[in-house]
Order: sequence, then structure tokens, then C-alpha cells
Amino acid sequence: MNLCPVGLRAMRCAFSVVLLGVAAVGAGAQVVTVPATPMVGSSNPVSAEPPVTRPSTTPCTVTLFDNLAFNDYAAMPLSYAPPAGCRGPWAKVVLTVDLTVSAGVQYDRTASFYLGNANIFYGTTAEPRSTLSPSWHVERDVTDLSAIFKTARTGDALIYNIVNSTYTGIIYGTAKLLFYPANFRNPAPVVPDVVTPVSGMNSPYELDTTASAVTATVTAPRNVAQAYLDVIAQSQSNDEFWYFCVPNDVASELYSCGNTAFRETEVTIDGKPAGVAPVYPWIYTGGIDPFLWEPITGVQTLNFKPYRVDLTPFAGVLSDGAPHTVGVSVFNADSYFLATANLLLYEDHGRNETGGGLIENTLSAAPTPQVLENLQTDSSSGTTTGTVTVTSSRNFTVKGYVNTSLGRVETTVQQTVNFDSAQTFNVGVNDIQNTVQTSTVNAKTTTQLGPLVEVSEKTISYPLTLDYSYVVNANGSAAQVVSVNQQDLESETQSLNGFPLLSSSVAEQVQASDTLDFDANGNFTGAGPTKSSASYVAKDSLGNCYSESLTSANRVLTGVASGKECRSRW
Repeated sequence: MNLCPVGLRAMRCAFSVVLLGVAAVGAGAQVVTVPATPMVGSSNPVSAEPPVTRPSTTPCTVTLFDNLAFNDYAAMPLSYAPPAGCRGPWAKVVLTVDLTVSAGVQYDRTASFYLGNANIFYGTTAEPRSTLSPSWHVERDVTDLSAIFKTARTGDALIYNIVNSTYTGIIYGTAKLLFYPANFRNPAPVVPDVVTPVSGMNSPYELDTTASAVTATVTAPRNVAQAYLDVIAQSQSNDEFWYFCVPNDVASELYSCGNTAFRETEVTIDGKPAGVAPVYPWIYTGGIDPFLWEPITGVQTLNFKPYRVDLTPFAGVLSDGAPHTVGVSVFNADSYFLATANLLLYEDHGRNETGGGLIENTLSAAPTPQVLENLQTDSSSGTTTGTVTVTSSRNFTVKGYVNTSLGRVETTVQQTVNFDSAQTFNVGVNDIQNTVQTSTVNAKTTTQLGPLVEVSEKTISYPLTLDYSYVVNANGSAAQVVSVNQQDLESETQSLNGFPLLSSSVAEQVQASDTLDFDANGNFTGAGPTKSSASYVAKDSLGNCYSESLTSANRVLTGVASGKECRSRW
């Protein structure tokens, strides 16, 4: 459940009711199939993010649930059996999810689906209006989870939802797994042999403080060659707007959450540092101002993307036949984050036992952020103005080896993980808070087998610029003005003995702005002009390209441009 802003002088929990109106409790609604191409004039939730590419083979479909109603705080049980007509190997496995919320009032909700405790989907839902029942479609490539689809399993679908006389929107969903058989033209990819969940029991795990951790005890196969951890750490409650949080000593006067505006996900093996994952600043459809995200949602809002941590330097350690504990925590968690992860293990099929060990690990147990406060308070007006900056920089190397069937393979992971946040405040009678924040990872992974040296270099950046202003006029009326610029920027190159093999890049951006007006009694009187845009561009050196651009105004999609960034190839 995503709660109200912390530290924003706002409409608090009554906000969505005031803005969206009240409708009767929905009944008998059906999941609506949304067209693959965004429709100009529609107010349905939409994103510029691409659909999953599909093989040319005919898939077998397994329905996990169909038009299932989520109207309470109950986990909905899932029962899965492999498709009889597509036993594998599979060229690709795709999860499709279609969701509808009945017209009325409802908060955005967290949606997560599990099979055998392994997470197969994570996202949030849209908010309805009294005259809008939003429907949307998302899909995810879950081919790397093929190991869990080989046998029958049970699980849970979680969309915890409150339905009563005030919050009337019922969420309905349909989820399917599509299995595409492999053939000569559509070969099966190399996928993890073992998928081990690091989660709660068919659910995410709550992390309330830095010391909180979700752990799993793993006894891995004796022939592990590669290891990765796909991590999601979702901010909730006091932490939902963590990018607006401030140091504890000024949290009260700034009407904000504490522990500063810095969060970072830590990964451990047997209690020792193993990896780092930056926290993406997801903004949900009810975040700050619901009008901002209708119809264009924030980056990944409806379909979170896991962050993959390379644990291959620990493959030799994990394959020693002993149990090992994999843990996930969030530095500066302030009640609370939800965390879920899948450990992905690749085996060496040419050898029953690999063996190996860790050579070097310079990753510290925790970051050491630097905080600088430059604030002044006017005692006569009670207004606090000034700036707060938070920075963190981590440079580390983790190196290990595995004795594979081809020989000794050494893997070295070198990373620089930076975080920068600059906040400005004018808080008192008015509430003005602006933040410019970026999490950046520069990663280099070197894999050496004898004279062969493969190098993968990756850069990931999460820029966020968010300006919030709530200004009270002389007559007591007020205006709230918000503008957001949210991005996800990624690039990667691969080479073998210095010769380039592949390069790729992804750039996603969402921008939105809106104004809300209130009378002297705090009653909402009007919005607008609301406008937003989204773009997604993905390219690689093989000539593959995808681009999509969207524009909206006053909660209606006004423009769709496909492929305009793909007219010239690299």
C-alpha cells in the first residue's frame, strides 16, 4: 500500500478522495484488453516502454488467473503446471498481465506475483476516477526463470486492496505465461539452471531499518560457474518519498522524513559484503499529485525492472557443498522498504564439481555518505530556508575463480557507485522543496580463461529532478505546482581480447508538470494545465532499434510517435 506524502504540505490521505470523487463500489467488472498501440484521446495508463520481442514459434499458454478480483488484504493462491504441449526447451517465456480498476476511488497498490516463493512480477497499479475505470497491459520476459517453470508449483498473487464505502475501486486482473518452443530459427538461450528466491513466503519482505535484512540459506550445486542476484527494493510508507527525506536533526522543522535522501541496497553472502544495488526512485500513480501520472505513468511505475548484481566472483564459494546465507538490506531504511530477490545460478554441465574461491573483496560493509546542511530559520516567521546535500561514493573490486571444465576462469567485478542529492528548502507558511538527485554505477566485469579475456563495461544512471511548491496567497487560497523529470539511462559494451563484440544503450525519460488550486478552506478548486511526455530509445550495434515518444495534456494522450529515433542505424 502506498501512503500519502511525508513532509509535503499537501492534501494527505484525503487527497485522492478530494480530487477524484466518490463512486459506488464496483461490481461485476471485467478485465479490459488494452490495444497494443497507445490510443490518442485515451486516459488509460500508458508507458513508452517496449513490449517483449517474441519468437516466430507458436506459444503454449498457461493462465495463472483470469478476471480475478482483488478487493481485500488476502493473498490469492496460484497453481501452476507446465504446458503439456510445450515441454521445452523454450526460446522465450513471456508473462503478460492485464489489469483494470473499477471507477471510483482507490489508492495505487503494489502488485507482486510469486511461484514457489520466487518473484515473477512486481509493479504498482493505477488510480481510478469516478468517471474512469483505467485498464492497462504489461509484460515481462521471464525466460531466465525457466527453471521454476519446469515443474508444478503453487504461489500467490498479491495486490492488497481496501474496498469500503470510501475506497471503492476493485482491481481485476488476468495473468498468463506464454511458452515459445525453440527451433533452428529460434534457439533456446542459455538460462540459469537454478533459481533460488530470497524473499518472504511467496511475498516481499519488509525492511524497517538499516539492520533489517531478508535472507535465504542456499546449498548450491557443486558445479556452479556463474551467479547473479536480481533485486527489487521498493520504498513504502515513510520511505515512499525517500528522495525528499532529510537528516534527522532537521526533519521536524522541514516537516519531512528522516535518515537523509540517501538509500542503497546491500547484498551479502554469509554476512559479508558481496554487492551493491542503487535504489530506483519509483513514483507511483498517486505520488505527490495523481494528475501528473494520468495517462502517462512514471518510469517503470507499472512494471518494475529488477537490478542484477553480479555475484560470479563468489561462484567458487557457493559451489563448495556447504550452506550459505544470501542477504538483502537497505541502508538508511526508515520504515519501510519491501525487498524481493532471485538468486540465479548457472552450472558447468561438463563437470560435476567446479570448486574455486574468492581472491579479493574490497567492498566495505556499508557506505559512508557525506551530509552538508546549510539551513537558516527565521524565528519570527518560522520559515526555514537553505540547502542540504548528500553524497556517497563507493569504489570496490571483487575477484574470484572457478575451476571449470574448460579450465580456471577468473572473474573480476570493479564498480564505482555514486550518489548525489542536492535539496533546497523554503518551508514555513509556504512549502517549497526542490531536489536534484542521481545514482550512478560504472561497472567493469573482466572474465579470463587462459589467453581469452572478455570485458563487459556498463554505466547505469538514475537522474531525478523534482520541484514542489505549495504557496499560500494573501487571501488564504493556495496553489500547488509540481514538475518532475525522471530518467533511466543505461549503456553497455562487450569486447573479447580488445575486439568489440556488442554495444547497446537504453534511455527512458518521463517529464510531467501540474498545478492544483485550493480555496482558503483547503478545498480543491481546479487543476491544470497538466502536461507530460515520455520517451524510450533502445539501440544496439547490430542495428536493432526501438523508439517511442508520447505526449499528453489534461489527462488525455495527445501524441504517439514510433520509430523516429531509429531512422539511421549505428
